[in-house]
Amino acid sequence: MLFFSHANGFPAGTYRKLFAQLEPHYRVAAPDCYGHDPLFPVTDGWRHLVRQAAHELALVRQGDEPVILVGHSLGGFLSLMLAASEPAAVRAVVMLDSPVLHGWKAGVIRAAKRVGLAARVPPASVAWRRRDRFASPDDALTHFASKPVFARWDADVLRDYVGCGVCRREDGAGLRFARDVEARIYQTLPHDLGRVASRLRQRVPGLPVGFIRGTRSQEVRQVGLAATRRLVGEHMRQIEGGHLFPMERPAQTAGELLGLLAAMGVAPSLPRAA
Repeated sequence: MLFFSHANGFPAGTYRKLFAQLEPHYRVAAPDCYGHDPLFPVTDGWRHLVRQAAHELALVRQGDEPVILVGHSLGGFLSLMLAASEPAAVRAVVMLDSPVLHGWKAGVIRAAKRVGLAARVPPASVAWRRRDRFASPDDALTHFASKPVFARWDADVLRDYVGCGVCRREDGAGLRFARDVEARIYQTLPHDLGRVASRLRQRVPGLPVGFIRGTRSQEVRQVGLAATRRLVGEHMRQIEGGHLFPMERPAQTAGELLGLLAAMGVAPSLPRAA
């Protein structure tokens, strides 16, 4: 089984086109929307979000079925943290543009959270101001299509995002993924991901871990790849695009992911009908 965790702000349905490319090869399961269940609140270090991932995995896993954890951005970090906490269930991990924060940059994040600055800088500050009310879903689609970031998306993916991420309300329509939840997730980014990666390597030294980056990812440029390279070794790939390359190039992302999994020695978890 391939267990996919979404990026912050984008419910799992946004990745429908990517999943369609993967489903002939793997049984795909994906939590719909992290951070909105009161049983698993957003707190510093995302401990409860990892618990939510573990809970959702337990609901869909069949017996002792081996699991491949794949995640984009937030989802990649949650996949890494879940593998470190429950390694027996995991066969492989692939992070999509989720560079491991370490060293002095991790210290900056820790200090910013401690003094209350994390909410005042991007991306949290952007999330707090994000427009989340629209006249209708069609109005939302027009709005997003006019934005440079969304204009680079595959047209089907943008429609899927509006279809699963915008809900009708009495006064029009609004985002399902609450902007305050999105902002709090950014504000509470774990500052110990380097230690999480080291712990995973110590507990399961042979576990294959892979990474796919966007060639124009601002997140990768800001964080760097030193810690990620130490974690994944030769299992690193890249795709033309930004941080949201799975939305920009879903078919190419699926192909690169399948190729990487093959190189990591991970066969499909079950035969799929043609």
